[in-house]
Amino acid sequence: MTAQQMRSPTPEGVARAAAKIADLLPRTPLLETEIHGHSVWIKAESLQPIGAFKIRGAWHRLSDLTEEERARGVVGVSSGNHAQGVAWAARRLGIAATIVMPVDAPAVKLAATRALGAEVVLYDRPGGEDRDELARRLCAERGATLVHAYADPWVIEGQGSAGTEIIAQMAERGMRPPTRVIVCCGGGGLTAGLALACPDAEIIPVEPEGWDDVCRSLATGTIQRVMADAPATACDSLQTPATFPINFAILKERCTHGVAVTPAEVRAAQRFAFSALHLVVEPGGAAALAAALAGKVPLDGRTAILVTGSNTDPADFAKVLASTD
Repeated sequence: MTAQQMRSPTPEGVARAAAKIADLLPRTPLLETEIHGHSVWIKAESLQPIGAFKIRGAWHRLSDLTEEERARGVVGVSSGNHAQGVAWAARRLGIAATIVMPVDAPAVKLAATRALGAEVVLYDRPGGEDRDELARRLCAERGATLVHAYADPWVIEGQGSAGTEIIAQMAERGMRPPTRVIVCCGGGGLTAGLALACPDAEIIPVEPEGWDDVCRSLATGTIQRVMADAPATACDSLQTPATFPINFAILKERCTHGVAVTPAEVRAAQRFAFSALHLVVEPGGAAALAAALAGKVPLDGRTAILVTGSNTDPADFAKVLASTD
């Protein structure tokens, strides 16, 4: 059995990850804004050094490797944000990193991953090539450790550290913990981590329309895959084929339902983040905010919303800001 199969993520693991990350990185801001007459709290993970929350899980995972494991290197799978998180942590720790990335990943994410020193191996996502199978083959050939983007207990715990910070930041303002956490959801690593970190909060995952496999999994009680005819989406960071049992075991206990957002709702959220919060947010990083702005989730003065990434192509972002749909 692999290390991922031998253990489950725990609240204690989240606390340990949070302590490790607090020693490494400053906390991202918790910004107050108003939506539909309610104060809400925006956790700006888009301001992380790599422009996304993925640095949390990558650091927790890689910093826990043994010296022997570090010497053999790591393999990650990502469209770009987890790729940069793994590459950033690997460079800091002196570990060789190989990242399996889709041929249609945003150019800005491919370039940033390579700039951080990682080897990039491309796979044909539009052609249906299995990225996880390719990653497993590379691990077997090289003796490397797989650092999965979401189906890994260390990664889940590391992502949950964002929730630990939210609770502390709200307490510093004299507030109780969040009643609700709205989160952008791909494979469910961040969602599961937040569920462990914020046990008293309602956790609401948000996915792009047509890529709502977690929503359907929660509705049916069994893991569902993205449909073969899923539409194209600008939310590349949320284009995961299906959640994994390690994630779903937590999600089905803590999430009553999920929400899907349309491309127009995502663009509106990107514009809101830029005008009201002065944040550059990529499409996938704006999904949770989109659900709140579209009135698809209830809000109150203790609702926290994760803005998860800023790695967007400048020209594409300019088009979004100029659009009115």
